[in-house]
Amino acid sequence: MIQRCPARSLQPTEQNVASQPLDIAQAQALVAGHCRLLPAELTPVDGALGLVLSEQVIASYDVPSSANSAMDGFAARAGDAGRTLKLIGESRAGQPAAISVGEGEAVRISTGAVMPDGANAVAPIEVAEDHGDTVTLLEELTGGRNVRLAGEDLRAGDAVLGPGRELGPAELGIAVAAGRAELQCVRRARVAVIATGDELRDPGADLAPGELHNSNLTTIGALVRAAGADVVLTSHVGDDPAATERCFSEALDQADVIVCSGGVSVGPHDHVKGAFMELGVEERFWRVALRPGRPTWFGSRDGQLVFGLPGNPVSAMVTFLLFVAPALRAIQGRSPQQTASSTLGESIPRHPDRDECVRVRIDDGEAFATGPQGSHILSSMSLADALAVIPRGEGSLAAGSAIELLSLQP
Repeated sequence: MIQRCPARSLQPTEQNVASQPLDIAQAQALVAGHCRLLPAELTPVDGALGLVLSEQVIASYDVPSSANSAMDGFAARAGDAGRTLKLIGESRAGQPAAISVGEGEAVRISTGAVMPDGANAVAPIEVAEDHGDTVTLLEELTGGRNVRLAGEDLRAGDAVLGPGRELGPAELGIAVAAGRAELQCVRRARVAVIATGDELRDPGADLAPGELHNSNLTTIGALVRAAGADVVLTSHVGDDPAATERCFSEALDQADVIVCSGGVSVGPHDHVKGAFMELGVEERFWRVALRPGRPTWFGSRDGQLVFGLPGNPVSAMVTFLLFVAPALRAIQGRSPQQTASSTLGESIPRHPDRDECVRVRIDDGEAFATGPQGSHILSSMSLADALAVIPRGEGSLAAGSAIELLSLQP
């Protein structure tokens, strides 16, 4: 059932009636101010890639647990070159030799196999002559040669990973080596992705005049997953107020973050803002001094974040990268993305009152526009290496000017 908010929640806030759209940084700060870290949950290590650790991981064992060989070869006591030793057994990975090596003796050994008692060095196969029952060592063996010591990697009882650590492949491997199968991690954000518009049709569907394939559901869903979050609902709703409200109510029942494209302007068929406000989502801002993406809307309800992005595909991508991606990073405990910079390789016209995110390719350290910059031209986004933020102003920003770059990876 749709739960409507009290009528007072529909009143505009001070921010809503601001005469000028927000700067990008102001809008980002408002979003950041409503981000709350998601709770932690126990997660299997195989499903924890990209998550942020919320506990300290203590090694349960020494790693390696025993001294072992770094090479395939022959385990023996240290000594001079030219010795011929009697082979008395074999130590294989997972099958240690239950014998002790004395003077004049050696044991065949595999990489990773436990060093037998009495041996303190390993002669690689390449510097030994194997005679079957004996082996002649062609080089001097010094103590510790090609031997991995017990606890050389991890020591039992040591803290090996701490809270706030983002888990990459190496960190997951360390956790397993330390004896863990599950980890307490900040859980993934649950995101609902909704596209609005009567003109939208499913991928591959035949199109009538005026219709478009619904690329935003696919594009935004891919961006959500690239940001490490889970898409828990995808939906398309037409330009109908009641249907829009029902769709949004379902999304608010399931998701931490709702990302909607289209329907956020002021036309007679734009129902997004009204529907969200009817459902108790408080508007935090609407309109940013940005091209493309001016009619961006942001609201919140009881810790849930709600983004109304423009419907044009490039505008939706740009505003996702500017506002949604940093929010997903914050609530999942990930560090802010590092900023980058470059210089323009060509002059680019400026907008008099809006900062512009221009799709650029990077060539020899310089940024060049990918082509036409219309908010509907998604092909120019696929050619881009980054977005260049061109500050508002008169005339053009000259070639050689320093610019800030926005990554296309959330």
